[in-house]
Amino acid sequence: MRNMPERPLEGLTSVKMKLGGLIVGAVGITVFVFWFGVRILGLWASISGAIAAVVALVFIRFLARGMTTPLREMAVASQAMARGDYSIRVSDTANDEVGRLARAFNGMATELAETDRVRRDLVANVSHELRTPLTALQANLENIVDGVATASPETLRTMLAQVERLTRLVAQLLDLSRLEAGIVPLNRQDFELEPMLAHAVREQKLHAPGIEIAMVVEEPHLSAAGDPERVHQVVANLLENAVRHSPTGCVIEVRARRNSRGVTIEVIDEGEGIPDKDTSRVFERFYRADSARASSDGGAGLGLSIARWIVDLHGGEIHPEHREPHGCRMVVTLPSALH
Repeated sequence: MRNMPERPLEGLTSVKMKLGGLIVGAVGITVFVFWFGVRILGLWASISGAIAAVVALVFIRFLARGMTTPLREMAVASQAMARGDYSIRVSDTANDEVGRLARAFNGMATELAETDRVRRDLVANVSHELRTPLTALQANLENIVDGVATASPETLRTMLAQVERLTRLVAQLLDLSRLEAGIVPLNRQDFELEPMLAHAVREQKLHAPGIEIAMVVEEPHLSAAGDPERVHQVVANLLENAVRHSPTGCVIEVRARRNSRGVTIEVIDEGEGIPDKDTSRVFERFYRADSARASSDGGAGLGLSIARWIVDLHGGEIHPEHREPHGCRMVVTLPSALH
């Protein structure tokens, strides 16, 4: 004997159709059982009616099998999610509105699980990044207060460096939170790339002794469409990252040119490059391809995340490329000027 389907009405694509089928089927089987009991078996009408009602309920329960299962599962899963458990998923095999709701619920649960993971990672990473300079500051201040050390210029410079690191971290966190919340307005306009790039290069040279930074704009008056201040922030973050990973005496290049999709800005360094396994993750918050080195010189792992958000807001693209024999090329594509 062939097995009966576990959910007889699963093939229907509408809850209305399923409910209509249930009503018609229940009424039909009730009338038939009542007639059969009274006319064929000679039962009293009350007894035949009771039997017909029981048979109709069994029939409804059989046909409605699975219709409400996702709803019950969603109720259980919602209670688990309220307790912080986002691992439960509901049945989503139906093709009707309930099935679509179940699939949307599972998608929401997956997104909430990822958001919760990112939140925990963010709290852990921020705590670590704040604790390191704060511990150094506390140790230096305790030594000065206890008379173990004096407030020499070298000690004060060390403390100032830790304060500057804290300031950079807080500023980056604020920028990233505003970008993710979408509350950073873009002052879109046509602007020339050369003055903006030159400004970013001059700023970075102040913090990069022993490293040469060269700039090449391949077309006079090359312009892009966007917010020049935010694009400057992208270039500044890329330059800072390039300087951090480049050896003393090397040359960092900043290039700008036109392409078929707009304009391209490249920041090319002679550092150790980005391993293949890390190319898809370098734009994640707090991710470091070289965690030991980045931590020692104050990199918090937020600069590339901020750069990606800004470029995405402009409708552009950003990605790393290998440079032979070694080094990294960060490529940014932005829309060209409107006029």
